[in-house]
Amino acid sequence: MERLVNNLNNTLLLQPYKKLYCIFLFTVVSVFSLTAQQRDLDSGKKYTINNIEVTGAQSFNEQTVIAFTGLKKGDRIYIPGEKLSAVTKKLWEQNLFSDIAFYVTNIDGDKADLELYIVELPKLNNVTIEGIKKRKKKDILKENDLDPGTKITNNLLTTTKNKIKNKYKEEGYLNTQVVITQTPQVDSTGQEIGKDMTIKIDKGERVKVSDIDFEGNEKFSDGKLRRAMKNTKQKFFLRIFKRSKYTQDGFEEDKASIIKKYKASGYRDARITSDTLISKDDKNVALKLSVEEGDKYYFGNIRFIGNSVYTDSQLRQVLGISKGETYNGVLLQERIADVENPEAEDLTNLYQNNGYLFSQINPVEVAVRNDTIDFEIRIQEGKLAYFDHITVTGNTKTNDHVIYRELRTRPGQVYSKRNVVRTIRELGQLGYFDAEQLEPKFQNVDPNSGTLDIEYSVVEKGASQIELQGGYGGGGFVGTLGLSFNNFSLRNIFNKDAYKPLPMGDGQKLSLRAQASSFYQTYSLSLTEPWLGGKKPVQLSTSFSHTIQYLYNFQTRDVDKNRRFLITGGSVGIAQRLKWPDDYFQLSQAISFQHYNLKNYNTGLFTFGDGSSNNLAYTIGLSRNNTATNPIYPVRGSEFGITAKLTFPYSAFNGVDYGALRDERAELAQVPSTSSTYRAAQNRIEEIDQERFKWLEYYKVKFKGDWYTNIIDKLVLKSSTQFGFLGAYNQDRGVPPFERFFLGGDGLGSFSLDGREVIQLRGYGNQSLSINDGNTIFNKFSLELRYPITLKQVASIYALTFAEGGNAFNGFRDYNPFDLKRSAGVGIRIFMPAFGLLGIDFGYGFDPILGGIEPNGWETHFILGQQF
Repeated sequence: MERLVNNLNNTLLLQPYKKLYCIFLFTVVSVFSLTAQQRDLDSGKKYTINNIEVTGAQSFNEQTVIAFTGLKKGDRIYIPGEKLSAVTKKLWEQNLFSDIAFYVTNIDGDKADLELYIVELPKLNNVTIEGIKKRKKKDILKENDLDPGTKITNNLLTTTKNKIKNKYKEEGYLNTQVVITQTPQVDSTGQEIGKDMTIKIDKGERVKVSDIDFEGNEKFSDGKLRRAMKNTKQKFFLRIFKRSKYTQDGFEEDKASIIKKYKASGYRDARITSDTLISKDDKNVALKLSVEEGDKYYFGNIRFIGNSVYTDSQLRQVLGISKGETYNGVLLQERIADVENPEAEDLTNLYQNNGYLFSQINPVEVAVRNDTIDFEIRIQEGKLAYFDHITVTGNTKTNDHVIYRELRTRPGQVYSKRNVVRTIRELGQLGYFDAEQLEPKFQNVDPNSGTLDIEYSVVEKGASQIELQGGYGGGGFVGTLGLSFNNFSLRNIFNKDAYKPLPMGDGQKLSLRAQASSFYQTYSLSLTEPWLGGKKPVQLSTSFSHTIQYLYNFQTRDVDKNRRFLITGGSVGIAQRLKWPDDYFQLSQAISFQHYNLKNYNTGLFTFGDGSSNNLAYTIGLSRNNTATNPIYPVRGSEFGITAKLTFPYSAFNGVDYGALRDERAELAQVPSTSSTYRAAQNRIEEIDQERFKWLEYYKVKFKGDWYTNIIDKLVLKSSTQFGFLGAYNQDRGVPPFERFFLGGDGLGSFSLDGREVIQLRGYGNQSLSINDGNTIFNKFSLELRYPITLKQVASIYALTFAEGGNAFNGFRDYNPFDLKRSAGVGIRIFMPAFGLLGIDFGYGFDPILGGIEPNGWETHFILGQQF
């Protein structure tokens, strides 16, 4: 070849046609030589690597890349061969390069020079998102892993675009457009150091479903089938809680719901033969579904196969389906295993609540005779299962013993699904953990040995709350400061190392509260120990309070601090969880005492302005709470309580003739103010009232019940009823002026601690439905429909709409449970662990308040630190 080149150089001095001939000859020989080398490579010969060179656009050190390939000078490899293929694959797997190729740059005998050509993927620098709100941009970045330094691949660009489109399609924006552009960024030397990415999002208009039409349906009307669709709703201007948006996933679920409706009515073979999405314009689509209903079926014979633990009659009683009933595939599945209610009375829970974790129950159609279907319920019972290890993880503040004492599962116990579900409920009710993230994890489940481990994973949340509020009420500005520590540790109160900032973790509750205005001050302290002695769930509660109230002129707003009313009191209570009728019941008892001291305080409250009164009472209550699981947003269960507050019947033992005192007081009250004996009469009236109210005498009965019904998804209906009655043992002595009921408004407590009960009835002003001195009887009924916006640990938010009615009366003589002051409205609640429950309600009162003749109209109520 070298000789040929030399000859070619010599011939360049020849005639032009000879020059062309020589160039042609050189080209032919060169091609022949390269073709010969290619034939050698194609034959897969073995070569010794003479040199390796790394080229292309990349920032890696050449020796580092060569070391990563595992190739080195002197290696004997086949070219081409598996070794180079494996190295290429290994490099692709790093997701760092957009191009990788090996080239043979020279072959000298059995030695070959290799060139590794790689082009490094560009790095992501900054990301700019246009077309959406700022708070949404962080979600886009997080969901698509668009962090600085990320390698920009075609897959990243395609995936990001599709994820964003699908995200907005799920919200009803079917025409979302996403455009991604890249801008290279270079350093001072002109070398590219990365690329900026711009994502332009055009959501377009939310697409609504204008029409949903059906074909082939005879058994159910279009309207009934539309109501079976919970996610896809036809556009209707009065719809509030469910917008008429279209999503593919929601539509697929709704098609299954339509078939479920048919199966629940006996139409086992019903199916949707076609569905069509019709785009009417950029804002509206229409849906058209064709239905094939089939024939109606009935249950025939139902046999149980494989059961030994329970008899056929026991299983048939739980199944609750008899021969001849209309076939209901949905009901059959629910009676076998209700996946929506973990506490349902079904066959699966019958076995699993009694240790048979490994049981399997399957309904099988064994015969179809005309319109009748025979079934076999095939049961594999398996062996009894036992808990082995029980652990709790995730508690960083709450001490282990506070959690373990709430567990209903113990090592060595027979497995019970009911106890697992109950444990989750009990942990959620503590209020120390995020109820939405409580999760039991089954581990080491071994059907052969019949054992399993269970781990309860908890996520701590803020258990302390601060109440800091100010507002206008009671004739002036009212300021409140409250601190509530719901996971306090009393035993570490003298341990300085436990203050972080306060000793926490033992499950006690400590509350301090101060409220003040220009004419009163209130201070209170309470402590609750839920497990007295640490062995049994016996709750000890103690509280102390003190109020100073000055005489206040509401017209002139003058405060006379020489005329005051002092209330000092405290209470001690015990509450114990019962085992009968079931262990959701709790019996509570308390002794309370208040001392009322009047110093030149002449008001309508008492007719005597100087003197004192005492209120010593015993309260007993029975309550039951099986709500689940989140105490902020229960989705099912109920909570009710009935209490009786009783004083000692002093009039039966003190020998005072209260009838005579009553008559004497009535006569003295008739003395005219112009009479010379008027002052003496008034002094005597004060003495009589001082005698009557030296020790308060009454009984007070209250009932409250709340029921939570899960309508669908997390839509919950709360039904409530309340009743209260204040009575007297001795009618001559009468009902005391304290402990009365005041109805109307937001339900927040009044400034006075005189035992009054402030009953919420939205749509009316505070206490506007009661007389000035309060009433002795009331009732209230309400319905509240709730739907959560978010139930995250940082904040739980739900919207609500309500309708309620109630009224207050003076004794059973005036009582009429159907004479109600009615209202309705909407509201929102926000629960933040540090501040408790906040909210606002807009209520419309349909009836007039006391003394009015027109409907009360709209009222706005702010909710601070209180849950209804």
